[in-house]
Amino acid sequence: MSELCDFGLIGLAVMGENLALNVESRGYRVAVYNRTTDKVDALMQGRAKGKKFVGCHSIPQLVASLARPRKVMMLVKAGPAVDELMEQLIPLLEPGDVIIDGGNEHYTNTERRTKYVESKGLLYVGTGVSGGEEGALKGPSMMPGGSAADRKSTRLNSSHIPLSRMP
Repeated sequence: MSELCDFGLIGLAVMGENLALNVESRGYRVAVYNRTTDKVDALMQGRAKGKKFVGCHSIPQLVASLARPRKVMMLVKAGPAVDELMEQLIPLLEPGDVIIDGGNEHYTNTERRTKYVESKGLLYVGTGVSGGEEGALKGPSMMPGGSAADRKSTRLNSSHIPLSRMP
């Protein structure tokens, strides 16, 4: 891989695919992964063709394709799937890397996950994404949660989260 990506996104359902396209449209190089790799291939051969995307068929491949500090956003179903995915991601990341949960989780899960991820030297931001398919593509409403330090690092340093309209 000749050039590392600025941002990684896991989960290519309607919101994930459109959010990835939104981020790329702002000049960022985006790595994408979906556990059903046919979705990755379809995106790469369709809407992402000729754009600054890297399609990945594994989580280690996605992480390896990212510039440091790595920014990985998960847009998967809220609940146990998030915890399972985090357990796969954490061993591959390094202190200062950021995990962003784009699901609309209950705040107690965000608080629990923030403490856990921070204990590993990583940053965690629970960021609910609203606006549907069109919002994800053109400008979603994003509601970050997590520790003040994590939110501050993502808000003030555009290299941490390359998303417009991040409060």
